[in-house]
Amino acid sequence: MNCLIAWVLINNITKFGNQKETGGKMVDLATTYMGLKLKNPIIVGSSGLTNSVENIQKIREKGAGAVVLKSLFEEQINHAISKTYAQNEDLMAYPEAMDYISNYTQDNDVDKYLRLIRDCKSTVDIPVIASINCVSSLDWMTFAKKIEGAGADGLELNIFILPSDPIRHAEENEKIYFDIIQSVLKQVTIPVAIKISYYFSGFANTAIKLSWTGISGMVLFNRFFSPDIDIEKFEVTSSNVFSSPDELALSLRWVAMLSDKLHCDIAASTGIHDGKAMIKQLLAGAKAVQIASVLYKNGFDQIGIMLTELEEWMNRHNFESTGKFIGKMSYKEAKNPAAFERVQFMKHFSGIE
Repeated sequence: MNCLIAWVLINNITKFGNQKETGGKMVDLATTYMGLKLKNPIIVGSSGLTNSVENIQKIREKGAGAVVLKSLFEEQINHAISKTYAQNEDLMAYPEAMDYISNYTQDNDVDKYLRLIRDCKSTVDIPVIASINCVSSLDWMTFAKKIEGAGADGLELNIFILPSDPIRHAEENEKIYFDIIQSVLKQVTIPVAIKISYYFSGFANTAIKLSWTGISGMVLFNRFFSPDIDIEKFEVTSSNVFSSPDELALSLRWVAMLSDKLHCDIAASTGIHDGKAMIKQLLAGAKAVQIASVLYKNGFDQIGIMLTELEEWMNRHNFESTGKFIGKMSYKEAKNPAAFERVQFMKHFSGIE
């Protein structure tokens, strides 16, 4: 009899591994993003919180469905090379020495990153997605193949080309995105996602074209350095390092409008600070959400709090799985899809009922 009970328990654990019980009901929080199976929609996004095996272990223990490792920065590698050159000016006359320094500096930074991937994969059982922060389609592409070889489950390309050059046409900026994607896809077989901003002359059109390239996911949106001015010290400083809940609306609009048009999965990012915000993005059509700022502010326990909110909401509305409601409020499915396209407040402020 004891053997029979043990068999039943093991069978149930295997069967309901991705399910949670709340109020006597079983709900399945699992989702699929980039072709990867996630036990729930919460992905801890690339940040300083995801740069060590110890933190990745905590993130897994608190219940996250996946993690994106801190980005390997193209600029960081190039800066390290330039710094090494500056410290060894005598070597400038020796091309062979310069090549050695360049290759050594790149390899050293990349090796540390590859070690982080391998260590994380041997420690946790959730998808580990590597990240490259890139601004060009130059020789760093070879790093992508090494990242795949280290065991990463996927690769996220964090691409942001600020359209600040007044003589550069929009097509020139956009071409860099396509060049980067095409070059990386030639290097790897693991799923690739891109994390982009909304700085495009025709964002919807460009996003759809990007989704045709063969990528598996698109993250809306990346968060970048925002300048501020210290009026006493006359210095340029940074502002709004962390996102706020008020920033949810921007990505929510575009997730809803594009989720049924893109040929890849969407992950929502920026402004997601609680379970309600996560639910809204899933209803809009996101397959997963990325969080970081809220974890800086409230700690890793926020992951469990958000999952509990999701479970309780699913039970209240009788959704036994995330697949039953993801996209339920997308542009295609919403009763009033025009609301996502409205940009004026005329009705609200004019007093018209």
